[in-house]
Parts: sequence; structure tokens; C-alpha cells
Amino acid sequence: MKYRLLLLLPLMLSCADTPVPGPPGFPEGTLVDLTYAFDSTTIFWPTANGFELSVDARGRQEAGYWYEANSFSTAEHGGTHLDAPVHFSEGQWTTDAIPLTRLIGPAVVVDVSEAALANRDYLVSVADFERWESEHGLLPDGVIVLVRTGYGAFWPDREQYMGTAERGPDAIQLLHFPGIAPEAASWLATERTINAIGIDTPSIDTGQSQLYEAHQNLFAANIPAFENVANLDRLPASGATVIALPMKITGGSGGPLRIVAVVPDM
Repeated sequence: MKYRLLLLLPLMLSCADTPVPGPPGFPEGTLVDLTYAFDSTTIFWPTANGFELSVDARGRQEAGYWYEANSFSTAEHGGTHLDAPVHFSEGQWTTDAIPLTRLIGPAVVVDVSEAALANRDYLVSVADFERWESEHGLLPDGVIVLVRTGYGAFWPDREQYMGTAERGPDAIQLLHFPGIAPEAASWLATERTINAIGIDTPSIDTGQSQLYEAHQNLFAANIPAFENVANLDRLPASGATVIALPMKITGGSGGPLRIVAVVPDM
């Protein structure tokens, strides 16, 4: 046995000296939470059931320790959440199938708040993205694009944020909030190589959309979306890193999302 160990020792030492590549360093900077909390005030689509939390247990147990446990129910698409590509494109990624590399990475913020706050039905155009590029350079490959309309300032006031506080199917025609123009969504999907898109409104399509073409055009290219993203006013136009991790629902078309950004300290 001793002889065998002596023969193996050079190999063991050789392996020990071989560099093993590790994960890239975590970016330094200030953490910014881009997520709204889920509670009774959380905004959902007018036809969706909201978030409900019920207490299963809360109190001091006979053995002397404190114990709490709850149950919750929620629609996939409400609050800060992920839209998986399968949501509007048959056969594309479900929530659990989206690679983590598409949900973590460098982010840019395209600020259209001045125009969007002046027009509740504003459509973010190709020109808006080209204007950003004229100031900051081409959108980098693999970037997460976040669109700031300024409507995050209205959360959780349903009427101000969505255009209506009414619920049910008839309320859909009353929705008024900005979204991405179909041709701009197509441009992002075909002329640029982005990993994901996010927006600070209930949908990447405008409230008055009938065909949800921004969803269709982006999701056909397997580009996931983040909706109801918070605090985009706290991010720079470029330089932040985003980590967007949804509840991993097998076969899901979306789900609650915890999304944060790391903003470099200047």
C-alpha cells in the first residue's frame, strides 16, 4: 500500500498544482432592489387573482419554541414577475428552462420617462433605442435592456399606474400605460442580441394593445421579459449588473421574480 501511495504522490501533487478556473468575481457596488413586495396591494392584470397569504401556524408551541408557517397563492403574472417566452410563443422556453446566463448580466436603462409621462399610451420606438445608442454606443451583445417610463412612481396606485382600478374582463379596455412598439420589439429581436428585456409598467405591450405584438416578436426569439420592475430611477444608463431569479416553476409561463442590480460606486 505504501508503495502505491508513493507512486500516486507525484500525480496527486500535479493535480493539486493545476489551476482550476473559478466563477467570475462578483461585481462590487451598491445593491439596488428592483422588486416590489408581494402583499394585498400588489398590482395584477385586471382578470388575474391577486396575491393571498394565509396563516397556517403562528405562535408559541407547547415545547416552548416560536413557530410560523404560511401558505400563499398568486397568479404567475403580477407584481414584479417574469414572462417566459412560452407565454406568447408556442414551444419556446418555459420558466424553468430559461438559462441562468439569460437572467444575469450587464444591464442598460433606456429612459423614455419624459415622453411617456406626457402620453399614457406612449410606444417606445426604434428611435428611442437608437437615441440611447447615439449617446452610449451600440447595445452590447448579451445585455439586459431595462426601459424606464417613469410609471414606477405611481406604484401601488392602480388607477395611476394602469389607467384604471377596475377589475374583470371589461377593465382591459380601460388600461392606459406605455409599452414597446411592435416594430421596436422586432428590431431588438433581429437587429440586436439581447438576453432579456424589462419595463416599469404592467406589460411590455402598451395597455391599449390588442395583439400583444411586443410579446410575440420578442418571445419568438426566446427573449424573456421582466414586468413591474421597481426603482429604475436608481440605475445608471449603463454599467449596472442585474440578477433576475424567478420562482422555478416547471412548465410555467412566468412567475414571481426577485430582481436586483449591482451599481458600481463612482
